[in-house]
Amino acid sequence: MRLAISVLLGLLPLAYAAAPDYFQPAHTLSGIGASRDDLSDETIDTRTELMIQSQTFSILRDPEAVPGAKRVTHDKKLQALFRQASERSGWPASLIEAVVYLESWGNPKATSITGPRGIMQMSQATARRIGLRVVRATRYRTVKEKVQVRNKKGKLVTRTVRHKVPYTVPGRDDRLVPERAIPAAARYLATMEQKFGGRDWAIFAYHCGEGCAAEMQELTRRARGIPPDQFTVARMFFSCSPARNRELYQAIQMQMERDYSPTYWFRIMRAQQLLASYREDPDGFESLADQYKMQFAEAAGLQRRAPHRLSVWLKRDDLRFNTDDDIRAGMGTALVRPFDRPDFFGYRLRIEPDSPDDLEFFSQASPAAVGALTYIAFETRRLWEEMKPQGERFRPLEVTSLVEPEEYAVRTSRSEARSHGTGQVFDIDYAGLPPAEYECLSFVLDDLGWDGYLGFVEEGMDTLHVGASPSSRDFFTTVFQDAAASLPGL
Repeated sequence: MRLAISVLLGLLPLAYAAAPDYFQPAHTLSGIGASRDDLSDETIDTRTELMIQSQTFSILRDPEAVPGAKRVTHDKKLQALFRQASERSGWPASLIEAVVYLESWGNPKATSITGPRGIMQMSQATARRIGLRVVRATRYRTVKEKVQVRNKKGKLVTRTVRHKVPYTVPGRDDRLVPERAIPAAARYLATMEQKFGGRDWAIFAYHCGEGCAAEMQELTRRARGIPPDQFTVARMFFSCSPARNRELYQAIQMQMERDYSPTYWFRIMRAQQLLASYREDPDGFESLADQYKMQFAEAAGLQRRAPHRLSVWLKRDDLRFNTDDDIRAGMGTALVRPFDRPDFFGYRLRIEPDSPDDLEFFSQASPAAVGALTYIAFETRRLWEEMKPQGERFRPLEVTSLVEPEEYAVRTSRSEARSHGTGQVFDIDYAGLPPAEYECLSFVLDDLGWDGYLGFVEEGMDTLHVGASPSSRDFFTTVFQDAAASLPGL
C-alpha cells in the first residue's frame, strides 16, 4: 500500500491554547479525531488520498482481484461495451469499468445473496426502473395428496386428491446480459450525477440507494464547517465525529454497519487506479496482490479473503520472538517497556501471564507498538474531552497483552495470539470503559484505520487486537520517542 504521504501528515505540531495535564506528542496526524474541526482544503485532499490508498486492502484481499482485473481489462467485448456506454452517457469508460470490477469482477452471471444480479449487480427494482426487463414466469405443477374424508355412510376413508401448485421460473433478465446492463447502468449513473450534483454522489447513490443519498446530502448541508462549494462525499465523510456534527456521524455509522456505502466512492477511485496499473504492468499488479495474501493467521495456508488488515501486514519475518530467550535478547532494543504513568499517558498495563515469572518479559512491545498505543490513548482522551460527557470520568485504557513468545501462543486458544510474537501488536480490553469513552476509542481507531495507519479486530469478548501498518511504524516510533522525551531521566 502506498502511504508515503502519511509522513507529511505525521510531522505537524499540535498547538493548544492551554496545555492539558496529560501527554501530548510533538508529532501528530492532521485531521484525526478532535482535529476534524474546520478541516482545511489541504487536509481534506490529503485524507482523501490516504483513504483511497487504504482501500487497496479491501480490493486486493479478494481471490478474484487478479482474475477480475484480467477479465475486465482484456475482454474485447466488455471493452467495446465500456466505450459505447461512455459515449452515450458522458461518463468516463474507466469509471464504468471500475464499477463493474468492484461489483462483479466482470462476471456477467454474478449473483448476490441479497438479491442484486449481473455484471452491474442491480436489484430488480432499479433494473426495471431504468428500462431493463426482469421477468419471471408462473408455472404450475400437479401434486398428489392423501386426505381423509367421510364417505356416504359417514366413515372416514383415505383418498388421493390432485391439485395444482404455482411456482415461478426465471424468464428474461436483462441484468445478466452485459450488452443491456452496462449501457443502462451508465445512463443511470449519469442521471444520478444530474440529480445529486456530482459524480461522487452518483457513485454513492449507486451503492447506497437514491433515498439514502438524498438523506445523507441533507445531513451534510446542515453540518457545520462544510463550505457550500465543497459539498462532496469526502467532505461528508471527514467532517463528522461523536463530538461534532453528531447527527451526520450517526447516519454514517448506520450506513457503515449496513453495507459500507460511505466508503464506496473511495473504493471506486482506487479500483480505477488499480485497473490502470494492471494495464501498464500486470506482473507488478500481481506482485502487489501477493502482498495482501495471509502468510500466517488462524487460517494460514487457506486460499480465502484475508479477514482483516493485520492478517496481511504481519509477515513471517516479523515473528522474531519464539521463546522467552528471544524476548530477553530484544529487551531495550527491539522491545521497550510502555510508560507506567496511567494518568499522564492514558493507559495502564493489566498483563496476566500464566506464570508470574513471565510478567517481566510480556510487559514489552516494539517502540512502534508502544507509540501507537500512546497515540491512540492521546487521541481518545482529546476527543472525549471535546465531547464533555456528563457523569463520566476518563479511565485509562487497559492493555491486556503485548509481546508473547510464539510457543506461548500455541498453548492459548486466542485466534490472534501468534501475531504477538512480532512485538508489533497489543490488546485493549474495553469492557470497563464508560459509554462515551468507548465511542471515542472506536472512532479514533476507525479514523486511523481508514487512513491506513492501524489495523484492529475484535478478539474474544470485549477485547481489541491492534497493530500499526508497516508504513506507519516509523511515525509511531517517533511518538514513542516524544513520550520518552516528555519524562526526563528515561
